[in-house]
Amino acid sequence: MVHYKWVALSNTTLGVLMASINANITLISLPAIFNGIGLNPLAPGAFQYLLWLLFGYSIVTATLLVTFGRLSDMFGRVRLYNLGFAIFTFGSILLFLTPNTGTLGALELVIFRIVQAIGGAFLFSNSAAILTDAFGHNERGKALGINQVAALVGSLVGLILGGVLSVIDWRLVFLVSVPVGIIGTVWSYKKLRELSVRKKDQTLDIAGNILFAAGLTLLLVGLTYGLLPYGTSTMGWSSPFVIATMALGALMLIIFPFVEMRVKDPMFKLELFKIRMFSAGNAASTLSSIGRGGVFIILIILLQGIWLPLHGYSFSSTPFWSGIFITPMLVGFVVMGPLSGWLSDKYGARGLATMGMILSAVAFLLLASLPYNFNYIEFGSILLLMGMGSGMFASPNTASIMNSVPPENRGAASGMMATLRNSGTTASIGIFFTIIIISLSASLPAALSSALVKAGAPSVASAFQHVPPTEALFAAFLGYNPVSTVLSQLPNATRMSIPNSTVSYITSNTWFPNAIAPAFGKALSLSFYIGAALSIIAAAASLLRGKRYIHGENAAGGLEGKIATEEASDEERIRREEEMLDRNGKRRSG
Repeated sequence: MVHYKWVALSNTTLGVLMASINANITLISLPAIFNGIGLNPLAPGAFQYLLWLLFGYSIVTATLLVTFGRLSDMFGRVRLYNLGFAIFTFGSILLFLTPNTGTLGALELVIFRIVQAIGGAFLFSNSAAILTDAFGHNERGKALGINQVAALVGSLVGLILGGVLSVIDWRLVFLVSVPVGIIGTVWSYKKLRELSVRKKDQTLDIAGNILFAAGLTLLLVGLTYGLLPYGTSTMGWSSPFVIATMALGALMLIIFPFVEMRVKDPMFKLELFKIRMFSAGNAASTLSSIGRGGVFIILIILLQGIWLPLHGYSFSSTPFWSGIFITPMLVGFVVMGPLSGWLSDKYGARGLATMGMILSAVAFLLLASLPYNFNYIEFGSILLLMGMGSGMFASPNTASIMNSVPPENRGAASGMMATLRNSGTTASIGIFFTIIIISLSASLPAALSSALVKAGAPSVASAFQHVPPTEALFAAFLGYNPVSTVLSQLPNATRMSIPNSTVSYITSNTWFPNAIAPAFGKALSLSFYIGAALSIIAAAASLLRGKRYIHGENAAGGLEGKIATEEASDEERIRREEEMLDRNGKRRSG
């Protein structure tokens, strides 16, 4: 009979892998999806659908993780995890069947992605807690490391899979999750068992749930819409809507902890932050997410908008190839994730997690030193180093956080940890995009105008001075030639006045990357320096977590006695349940 812990590990890994693949699978396939529903993502009014398809999934999951983690402590982690698998699969089916086209079809896609994200939030918020319940302290790091690797593998596989499937049919991008989801749902309902410790007579913190969910949603929505142009501004930070949503969201989140201190069963267990390992680990995780969360997309834009076109790749093929060229980061994480988790089980998390963040800081500084037309061997080696640093940090840090909390609070702790990490990633995207767009706003119009005059197209130089940097970046990100996109929006008379030879030159693979690269490179270097600084601060936070600690230490037995007690109780509980299931199976067969 297979030990239950391996059943739990394989099923939760499948769930996290599936949810992570779908978090990024639309990044590459958006042009095919919008083409399939007959809507240009860069057309006026369509950009909001583009943003929600890009960021809606992460916003919804970040908002719901704490609530779902708390609910799992009340009603059962396995029960809600199973429900998440079913909801996710249902959302995937809806996306595949999207009936309408145009803006209505885009709205349906956004709504169905939200359904999918709700299922993903159930999976993300409970997987770490289920593994912590199933594995003893001396194997949790290894198990959580494999789970973390699945999350990153899914993120990068989503990029490649989206590029491959969208070439065949855009609906396959969503259909691919359906058979996996059905198998995972049936498997989880049949095989996963509830091992969690639950307190009786717990109540739902309605006020806290509303304040937190609404506050975080408003804050992240404002952050997202701040990337859109507003009036004559290249960004929307002066928009009354953005200001109001962010201010109201921030106010609700400020009020939130005061409400939590006054309710009987709060959703956000603030007392957990009194545990040094928990607070230091989450601080390091959040700082790490802010430091590198947005860098992933920025590296893709660097590859798609500049490096790949300069090396002969068409704009339409760059989304797929950027996923291929970024795989060294995946390799580094796959190598170091399980290994560092296994080592942390033996030697603790502090040294490994701290060193992981230091390696990430070094990788950021090395990236900042590269020219925009870099040698790929150097670039790939740095990505490998960054992946190794991230893998060295993630598994030990997660294991130390989960080991430090009482068993009955593992669901809430898992949800809190995932919420802080996902919110940091979403905020990071907004921060780094803002840095790049502000820098490009100051230098891009003049650079494009000068380059157009030199190319023999002074008649359209003024038109390019008003090109929003957001539009140029997202056009490159989506695999569109930004110059062709802008030219298509010009009046016919202006467009016809440009010589054909000039049009061919400025719409070539190399003109736009060379024109944008100097301005983009400066902003990119600044983003990398900020990432390095945040990684160093995260390393300091990791160092402050203290020596190895597992919840349950008693005065009589000390740390080693407590570990042995917890290990024995976990293993004995699982062993007894497996023997009971085995006996029941023999009776039925007899």
